Amino acid sequence: MSSRNGSLANGNASGKIDRWHDTYCPYCGVGCGLRVGISNGKVAKVRGNPDHPSTLGDLCLKPIHLPGALDTPDRIREPLMRVTKPGRGTPTATANANANANAGFQSVTWEKATAHIADSLKQIIRQHGPESVAFYGSGQFTTEDYYVANKLLKGFIGSNNFDANSRLCMASAVAGYVSALGSDGPPPAYEDIDHADCFFLIGSNMADCHPVLFNRIKRRKKSDPDNVKVIVVDPRETRTAAIADLFLPIRPGTDVALLNGMMNVLCSAGKTDQAFIAEHTNGHEELLDAIGHASTAAAAKVCGIDERDLIQAARLFGDAHGALSFWSMGLNQSVNGVAKNQAVINLHLAT
Repeated sequence: MSSRNGSLANGNASGKIDRWHDTYCPYCGVGCGLRVGISNGKVAKVRGNPDHPSTLGDLCLKPIHLPGALDTPDRIREPLMRVTKPGRGTPTATANANANANAGFQSVTWEKATAHIADSLKQIIRQHGPESVAFYGSGQFTTEDYYVANKLLKGFIGSNNFDANSRLCMASAVAGYVSALGSDGPPPAYEDIDHADCFFLIGSNMADCHPVLFNRIKRRKKSDPDNVKVIVVDPRETRTAAIADLFLPIRPGTDVALLNGMMNVLCSAGKTDQAFIAEHTNGHEELLDAIGHASTAAAAKVCGIDERDLIQAARLFGDAHGALSFWSMGLNQSVNGVAKNQAVINLHLAT
């Protein structure tokens, strides 16, 4: 469920809003713009920001409930620290690790917590060198957060050991983009949704996970239902599949077989852009050799779908004036995630 143009709000509905502050949602990767109402120093209401350039005031339910999440009674509002006395002859920063682990938490000031972290880091660096320090970031970091954290770790401390949970989500996508396009920046923009006439959704349950983006696709489909086609590939029949013109319930892990089967159809039917391939790509002949050993019937059998559906998916994709693919963790978090990413990108390069 989602709201349009900030029509939903939450929090202290009857309270007076002192000011509105523009920010963004901290949850999924869509990055919706929020307009947050502050009352008595607390977040009281959340609305979509109609001036946000990509989400245009749309929201799902997750940020709507931010006021309650921020003001829950059991929320920790100050640093907690295990405070123990060091043993004799032991440096303060590393003392009594076992005792510390069993000690109870005590509330401390932000100044004391920050000083403790800094003192501990200095002690570790003196004893083991800067390479002994590592930072682990978050997919919810902003670009500015990452910039400052990298400056601190790499520029000031002198360690290159920075990683983030984004590697689990996106490492295979990065490798796929870099190997296929030379850059890990996805080329489309949200505005492309309003011009596409074929949406290929694979490994992504957008209706639940990225509902604002999904609703934008639904609106595009509704604007021209006869000409805008939606293909959904998922082992499960999710809510995303409800808007599909063609739903392909493939067996888990058979994505590459499906995508190479579609490429086979495109090449056989003359749906590829030979001039673009010759001028802007390499490795096309090797690709043809790789996919030519298996028929579309064999690919469909591996995927557990009807061969006619595989052929129809390829033809819908190949006939489109503007095909736009969306995928997420269903492809990325996989032992052959790089190959899956490359296979999707190959369909776009070929057409």
